[in-house]
Amino acid sequence: MAKTHHYQSTIRWTGNKGTGTSGYRDYERSHTVSIDGKPDILTSSDPSFRGDKSRHNPEELFLSSLSSCHMLWFLHLCSDAGIVVTAYEDHAEGTMEENPDGSGQFSDVLLKPVVTITDATRADETQRLHHKANQMCFIARSVNFPVRHEPVINIS
Repeated sequence: MAKTHHYQSTIRWTGNKGTGTSGYRDYERSHTVSIDGKPDILTSSDPSFRGDKSRHNPEELFLSSLSSCHMLWFLHLCSDAGIVVTAYEDHAEGTMEENPDGSGQFSDVLLKPVVTITDATRADETQRLHHKANQMCFIARSVNFPVRHEPVINIS
């Protein structure tokens, strides 16, 4: 039987400048993401949509969620396989397409992890584990567009 996991967060709009949403330019897009027992995340919309460029935006957080989920599964799979990873860094890129009516969607995400392992003879196997990590990642399995990978494997 499948396990079910539940998550909760609170989003609180902090951008009321005194007149609420009386006009499109009369309010800020600033808001706070709160999760019990963890530091708040100060967020806004993307600057393209009148957001505060000094705050995280939902699109960045979405991309980061895909990258983080992939990394965590990859490290898990490497550990299970006895592959020692000593460093991991991902320079993820995402493409969002905006429609004429203002709606939009992500159409592509490219993960570009740079992974350092200790055993050069396991480089090909390490490369293949990126594909399996993508198949296992909860977030990647939940999206309707491809999550591609261009991993680089270094040896320490």
